[in-house]
Amino acid sequence: MLNLKIISKIIGSLLCLEAALMGLCLIVSAYCKSGDLLAFIFSIAITLSVGAMLKLYGRHADNLLRRREAYFVVSVAWIIFSLFGTQPFLLSGELTSFTDAYFETMSGFTTTGATIIDFPEQLPKGLLFWRSLTQWIGGLGIVFFTIAILPSMVGGSVKIFAAEATGPIKSKLHPRLSTGAKWIWMVYLLLTVACILSYKLCGMGWFDSFNYSMTSTATGGFATESGSIMTFHSPAEEYVCTIFCFLSGINFTLLYTSVSG
Repeated sequence: MLNLKIISKIIGSLLCLEAALMGLCLIVSAYCKSGDLLAFIFSIAITLSVGAMLKLYGRHADNLLRRREAYFVVSVAWIIFSLFGTQPFLLSGELTSFTDAYFETMSGFTTTGATIIDFPEQLPKGLLFWRSLTQWIGGLGIVFFTIAILPSMVGGSVKIFAAEATGPIKSKLHPRLSTGAKWIWMVYLLLTVACILSYKLCGMGWFDSFNYSMTSTATGGFATESGSIMTFHSPAEEYVCTIFCFLSGINFTLLYTSVSG
């Protein structure tokens, strides 16, 4: 039998984290005075409420996470994260089909880059930022995103990582996995900041710099314009995009090798 309480506790924590990330988009929406402010307010309220209830149900969990729970959490996390991530699209009215909204959100979290939105420049600023943020979160994996904080909740972070990662996994990972995860995210964040500044120096506006840096470092491909990076007609910006996609691609490979080796 699955330990439902520990699963509930982890999923609830993930949803609270997703609500916090939506809060960033709420700030962008309020600053840009776009028409999706209420959509993010309701999305955050719903996501936070469900997350809090799940954490409340699992508050007395024994913190013993077995392999079966680890694989279950990884599988369900992608589905649930994407499910709640559809809310801003639907509540704003920009996407009326749940299928389209779910496809767009899942494409972001998996960094697939496929989209059903033909003209993203017509979306409110908050939604554009949310699209880019979903790819940035998915750049190193939703579950890996929480590896640094999961050890404070459960004792199964190594098994969670084994279920999230692809390819051959050694039987014993580095004992300080959470520390390695923090370093990986620190490098990922530094690459993102460097990419933002590089785009800005090439003449791109701050909003586009943030969005394109998040999708470049995630190697996802979501854009704020239907013409993508070609819209700006800037070879320098195209070089920045290429360089940071390459650097981000080797970031996880090198650092994961150092952690697991």
